[in-house]
Amino acid sequence: MTGDELAALERELLAAHESGDGDALIGLYAVAADRAAASDDIDSAAFFLTHAWIFALERGDERAEALRARLANWDRVD
Repeated sequence: MTGDELAALERELLAAHESGDGDALIGLYAVAADRAAASDDIDSAAFFLTHAWIFALERGDERAEALRARLANWDRVD
């Protein structure tokens, strides 16, 4: 991920936090996790994915189980 792409993602995350857009937060944190995983930074990927999962759980979002399963694949949850 380029510096510009990272900066854009950070701006989108901040805007979603400020507006309370939980749906966007789930998607943006999942994107951040995907990008970190693509760089073999599993610790960062798990950090971002955990955020996506928590927001999904809070909203009762159908993506919660798939996010949990990804974390389980990295031995981050049981």
